[in-house]
Amino acid sequence: MYIGSTDTRGLMQCLWEIIDNGVDEALAGAAKSIEVTLHPDGSAEVYDDGRGIPIDKEPKTGLPGLEVVYTKLHAGGKFGGGSYVATGGLHGVGASVVNAVSSRLDVDVDRAPAQQGMSFQRGVPGVFAGEGPEGSFTARSGLTRKGRKVTKSKTGTRVRFWPDRQIFTKDADFVFEGLLGRARQTSFIVPGLELVIRNLRGDTPVEEKFRHDGGIAEFAEYLAGDEPVTDILRLQGSETFTETVPMLDSKGHMTPQEVERELSVDVALRWGTGYDTELRSFVNVIATPKGGTHVSGFETAVTQAFNDVMRSAKVLKVNDDNVIKDDVLEGLTAVVTVRLAEPQFEGQTKEILGTPAARGIVRKVVSAELKKFLTSTKRAEKAQARLVMEKVLGASKTRIAARQHKETQRRKNALESSALPAKLADCRANDNDRTELFIVEGDSALGTAKLARDSEFQALLPIRGKILNVQKASVGDMLKNAECASIIQVVGAGSGRTFDLEARRYGRIIFMADADSDGAHIRCLLATLFFRYMPELVHEGRVYTAVPPLHRIELTNPKKGMDKYVYTYSDDELQRKLAELTKKNVRWKDPVQRYKGLGEMDADQLAETTMDPRHRTLRRLTIDSAESASDVFELLMGSDVAPRKEFIVQGAYEVDVEALDA
Repeated sequence: MYIGSTDTRGLMQCLWEIIDNGVDEALAGAAKSIEVTLHPDGSAEVYDDGRGIPIDKEPKTGLPGLEVVYTKLHAGGKFGGGSYVATGGLHGVGASVVNAVSSRLDVDVDRAPAQQGMSFQRGVPGVFAGEGPEGSFTARSGLTRKGRKVTKSKTGTRVRFWPDRQIFTKDADFVFEGLLGRARQTSFIVPGLELVIRNLRGDTPVEEKFRHDGGIAEFAEYLAGDEPVTDILRLQGSETFTETVPMLDSKGHMTPQEVERELSVDVALRWGTGYDTELRSFVNVIATPKGGTHVSGFETAVTQAFNDVMRSAKVLKVNDDNVIKDDVLEGLTAVVTVRLAEPQFEGQTKEILGTPAARGIVRKVVSAELKKFLTSTKRAEKAQARLVMEKVLGASKTRIAARQHKETQRRKNALESSALPAKLADCRANDNDRTELFIVEGDSALGTAKLARDSEFQALLPIRGKILNVQKASVGDMLKNAECASIIQVVGAGSGRTFDLEARRYGRIIFMADADSDGAHIRCLLATLFFRYMPELVHEGRVYTAVPPLHRIELTNPKKGMDKYVYTYSDDELQRKLAELTKKNVRWKDPVQRYKGLGEMDADQLAETTMDPRHRTLRRLTIDSAESASDVFELLMGSDVAPRKEFIVQGAYEVDVEALDA
């Protein structure tokens, strides 16, 4: 119940129970250094230069104070409000619990006139014959060890314990790296305290020292891994509250009494350009990795403060949704600390603070201090506040767009094909590598394409004219566009971060637009959509454009082996073909037919030239460099007009005016 488990985690909890006693001395201003040593025999030793545990007799029990602390529950200096204002202790049970689960525990105290100590076996005081826990043991109460003389100025406590292997698992061991991590964060939480961690296990002894005078502001800077949007902000304040706690009366009985407590709040935070949240919380010096009432109060306060200020500053419009906790915490690095006497935790492992009053006090302090920053009229703070509010608003918009995106995506269940667009002419085959989706320009071309296709493996989706230019539009705007939403829905693999190539419904995606400048523009818009939101399809070489013919030459006297109709795909090719026919003395019907669009072809012609795999020509979209491709799309389709204008002007001299389709 008290140490959490009997594996490595429980063993580390025991070590931190002893270390935290030294840290509490530092918090009280009585200790400046703590030394932790991991010995090769599996024991751990902790020394602090604090006041030392009292060794004179405790009047109620007649036992030395040292023996009372290590054998009686609720007997620590933290219990009853005598020695400490704010500690990491819970019920004054830490030392006695570690003693109970140790096969041997030695404790020595430096207090004038001499160093004195005693040993315990599984919580029973006595004397060991040897150095370790294996020797014979004789139970004996009272101080059993007297060492060198010490002056009044030298005080401290040294504790060494050997975990009981009848309780802990065989592989339970002290983790040096975990010890370093927690020692580092403790040095941030208690400015000026030096922690020395030694590992004497293994071939090469290792020693690390930690000391940070900058406190939690320095800690927040250390934790932050991105570029700053704001400076480190310190939000501080304190409030009092009343709590009912059990206290020892004159007869030694526990009776509930009303006690007035003070709770001080100290928060260091900053927003960065990243998207991850790094939030560490502490009660006195105890890390609370699973949060608690202080963290929930902090998160509520930050969210409410941003909503209030962003509404009043008109950053959030009337119809905009409130920002939520995830929006505000995006890119936030924060260290939340509270200090109070006898905090209530959910269990001796102290991972979750349970003191109910902490929620309201933290919320009140953080909300008031954060609003001062967000509404500051100082030039530097005002600019930073504006930047962080815009960042939060951007996170909110992205979240809402992502939610709409998720709702738009087609559920990949064959029974729900009715959710697909009504105009989709699907194919019968389920083989994803064989099937093809033709995205067809216009309903008139769709009618001809339906007759020309092989409905076994070729599906058709018509689009009405030019779709949205997604390079300029936000995700939300893209999803509101019916054509874009339909394409994503029909492809069936999602888009953006949620895109899953394996979930696609078709092996090939083929753009089929007219062979004119409008058709080229439509193909460019479609390519932009796929490159930006479904890039894996392009990288895998699954996106194509159909190549419909531009001219049809009808031969009046075809020679043996020649088709009656000859198709050409450009004006240059037409001229070469006509010259070739003239040379062969083959006549043709004038004028040569020029297709204005796919709708002008009949089904046989469309099948033969554009859709039948045996005769058609497809142009595959490929990407040699994703970065350069992205730059080209931004140049051609992006919001910045000036570079595009320059590109067009430079290319104007290379265009044949006679060839313009106008």
